[in-house]
Amino acid sequence: MARTIDEVLAEARERLERLDPAQAHAETLGGAVLVDIRPAAQRADEGEVPGALIVERNVLEWRFDPASDARLPQATGHGLRVIVLCSEGYTSSLAAASLRDLGLTRATDVAGGFRAWRAAGLPTTGAGTTTIADPGVAEGA
Repeated sequence: MARTIDEVLAEARERLERLDPAQAHAETLGGAVLVDIRPAAQRADEGEVPGALIVERNVLEWRFDPASDARLPQATGHGLRVIVLCSEGYTSSLAAASLRDLGLTRATDVAGGFRAWRAAGLPTTGAGTTTIADPGVAEGA
């Protein structure tokens, strides 16, 4: 029953209608919640998206489960539009699929992540130098 991470990722993405950065930006202007799950060190190195809600990956499900005592005020219900952002769009796909498992049926992610967002010329702050990732490791996972 063992599966590779590539198989798990492909399965997660089959369940999502992923957004390109421009689509994600437009949806955030319309009220969707953009959630940056990158660790603090990555945000410091790469920069941030103004207005994005920072929720590191290790607590994401507890913060968005409407039934959780640890939920955020933004976690108003299962119909909330949550758009997850990571560095390159790998971890965010897994995270968005996990939110869907909790019943947040409108959760999705940004294809290409923060790097694609910045490359599209969308608003960012504090953009430092981007570290080139080890080709054998996706997003420092």
